[in-house]
Amino acid sequence: MTTSPPGENEGPRDAAYWARTATLRVSRVPTGALNLNVEGRLAVGPLQGFGPLWQKTYRIVLKGAQVSVREVIKTWKENFPRYWPRGNRFYAPLTGIAPGEVALLQLAAPGGIGLSTGVMVLYADEESFTLMTPQGHVLAGWITFSAYEEDQDVVAQAQLLIRANDPLYELGLRFGGHQQEDRFWQHTLKNLAAEFGVEGTVQTEVVCLDPRLQWSQAKNIWQNAAIRTVFYTLGAPVRWLRDHVSIHQR
Repeated sequence: MTTSPPGENEGPRDAAYWARTATLRVSRVPTGALNLNVEGRLAVGPLQGFGPLWQKTYRIVLKGAQVSVREVIKTWKENFPRYWPRGNRFYAPLTGIAPGEVALLQLAAPGGIGLSTGVMVLYADEESFTLMTPQGHVLAGWITFSAYEEDQDVVAQAQLLIRANDPLYELGLRFGGHQQEDRFWQHTLKNLAAEFGVEGTVQTEVVCLDPRLQWSQAKNIWQNAAIRTVFYTLGAPVRWLRDHVSIHQR
């Protein structure tokens, strides 16, 4: 009988921190959430997006806070929805932010109609975690949340590597969407810092890594979660009438 050298048949040491599938599966729908544009969708990275490729980095120094990197990430994971701007909902999975888990989102959109979508936890360990967007989301790409030490202080950081998912979203980003995205994460980091008693300024760095449009991905518009959410919302009276008639026919 032959034996393999130690570790030969083992996976990467950090395999437990990565999602094992690219398909979003919702294990539980929290009260108030809507599993729309999420179940069965594929997670998509920047290569599958339509618009220019952007790297956006938002940092805040937790000046004077007696806290470790791991404590910051632990707090961020456990209270993630609390730091978001009002009007946006993050429905965390029952097991929290863990590899492969899916969170449902209700995002604020112009006209007062929320955009229903989700994100998948691509990676999560004690010092960082990464969310990956699905088909139909505004963005195609990764959002990584991390913390690190710098000059005896801890820095909290959110970094996006993203493209607009389709032509309609690209128009939205060009006409105010990018500024809205910046305000969103600046607000989030300020709220996180306030958790540790810090009032700081968020440093924002935006770099266009590839200005080209990927016209081969223009077809992504068929999965557009904003359009589908609008049609779902407008169809509410029809669904109510159908269910009402069905109850009386029983």
